[in-house]
Amino acid sequence: MSLKNTRLADLQQHVGQQVTVHAWVTNLRSSGKIAFAVLRDGSGVAQAVIVKTQVTPEVWARFQELTLETAVKVAGEVRAEPRAPGGIDITVTALDIVGPSPIDYPIQPKEHGVDFLLDHRHLWLRSPKQRAIFVVRNEVEQAIHDFFYQRGFLRCDTPILTAAIGERSGLFETQYFEEGTAYLAQTGQLYGEAAAAAFGLIYTFGPTFRAEKSKTRRHLTEFWMIEPEMAWHDSDDNMRVQEEFVSYLVQRALERTSDALKVLERDTTKLAQVKPPFPRIEYSNAVETLKQKGSKIEWGEDLGAEDEALLVADYDRPVFVMNYPKEAKAFYMQPDAVDPTKALCVDVLAPEGYGEIIGGSQRIHDHDLLLRRLEEHGLPVPAFQWYLDIRKYGTVPHAGFGMGIERCVTWITGLPHLREAVPYPRQINRLYP
Repeated sequence: MSLKNTRLADLQQHVGQQVTVHAWVTNLRSSGKIAFAVLRDGSGVAQAVIVKTQVTPEVWARFQELTLETAVKVAGEVRAEPRAPGGIDITVTALDIVGPSPIDYPIQPKEHGVDFLLDHRHLWLRSPKQRAIFVVRNEVEQAIHDFFYQRGFLRCDTPILTAAIGERSGLFETQYFEEGTAYLAQTGQLYGEAAAAAFGLIYTFGPTFRAEKSKTRRHLTEFWMIEPEMAWHDSDDNMRVQEEFVSYLVQRALERTSDALKVLERDTTKLAQVKPPFPRIEYSNAVETLKQKGSKIEWGEDLGAEDEALLVADYDRPVFVMNYPKEAKAFYMQPDAVDPTKALCVDVLAPEGYGEIIGGSQRIHDHDLLLRRLEEHGLPVPAFQWYLDIRKYGTVPHAGFGMGIERCVTWITGLPHLREAVPYPRQINRLYP
């Protein structure tokens, strides 16, 4: 009789019952009379136990053919066994090989260099640590959608190919038929602002691209961005949403992915402190603090990675750095009414040296001021005419921010580098696989 397939993660509910599972082999050992195969199916792990005297010669012979990553169909009785991987044994009665795996499977239980593992990323994803990372990423992504859905935001998907750019550097260009040069989107923000003028509260979520020749542990050329835009919000409103958002994501990961964080050996006591309110530091004060700590930064410069880590070293939660010099930031940021040399913008710096995870600002809502800023930055006004129209027809104060998913996941999981926080990292020297 054909038995329904059962996920390994659900086996605790079937102790004492006969089940059929579909899985891959991750470990093998045998004493000659009893054999063990650790299985994974993506949902969890379990141990298959084959007793030579209790199975047919054909089943025992098939076990001898098993190698790492062989795909199998196994039937047997489920037993609770705390010492076994996953806390479960399956006493095997039937075993079929669905997809054989050659003996030379590239990733063996030994140390491999990072370049080797990235060259075999399609197989590296099968390891327990990688699965744990993506369990956390999956939960963070679901939490993002839940956070905004619960607060009445509308998701709006924005173009990847665009003629309007958010920044002047780091652009991937392509020829777009007879329309001239198009760019891979650095941000969905500009289109998000138009959507906010239509729907009030929106967020975008999709891939973005930066052609920056950077090899740091915090940069990828392709990454995923979450970008809310909010009509009738000023800079203070914007910061309030950001600290609620980040805290929600962290607490959700702690609540629902504790097993994965244990696999990653993450010190979760540090994450438990991430709750509003976040400390707020004016840019000018941040520069003075950094100088006192030995930094060579000068007023007007953006904070580097070392400066960011130095600034948050004394904090147990993320920190807002507020109101940077206008000339150091993008053209669309609203100047401070009290000091127009400053922009009403904020960066959220994560603790533990993970640096900037969010950049946001109040957006310019005055048509003429935005036009001047476009001209000052040498941007082609015709390409931004639609963006100016937002300020022409019923303009209102509005604000928004962007968070790179990979940076957030890297921080929550405690990874040393962004490249493991995305399934297939794109870096300046890596386009394969």
